[in-house]
Amino acid sequence: MNRRTLLTSAAFAAAVPTLLSGPALAQTASSAGDTEKKHADDTKKVGSLSLASSRVAVEQASDPMVKAFAKWEVAEQETIADVLKSMEMGDKAEGALKPPSESEVQAMLDAEGKASLDKLKSASGKDFDKAYVTGQLDGHTKLLRIQEDYLKVGQNREHLGVTKLARGQIKEHLDHLDMLKSKTG
Repeated sequence: MNRRTLLTSAAFAAAVPTLLSGPALAQTASSAGDTEKKHADDTKKVGSLSLASSRVAVEQASDPMVKAFAKWEVAEQETIADVLKSMEMGDKAEGALKPPSESEVQAMLDAEGKASLDKLKSASGKDFDKAYVTGQLDGHTKLLRIQEDYLKVGQNREHLGVTKLARGQIKEHLDHLDMLKSKTG
């Protein structure tokens, strides 16, 4: 690289922060932040119902395969909730998992989610298993749509990366849930 190219590159690099702070780009950055926040909020809302119902299923499911799926789902939803919270808060990253408490999960549920969870808790045996699997299929379908919608408009590299990973897991879970649905009726 010659000196002129090096100096031009250095001048451009010095000007980038000024360009990025301009009003038009600040507005774009703000709306991009809003996009990430909406995605995280939508994911946490649907994911919280999946987590709450899976925590119940770990205790109440009668089918061993349904119970196993519930355990995996709890672990995954606790991890996703922790990752999204960390990304939103800008917290320093750490390796220790901080799953959401029961009260935090309940706070994320809307009236429909709370009613759905109450209905699930009142079921037992094969009826419970069937209701849990059906609810998980519905929730995972919603989660997949949320991820795919965000992938069309998202701009934050880390958020996009997490979303791509989540989308792959959701697709696998939908396949697994389809098999469980066949088994549970």
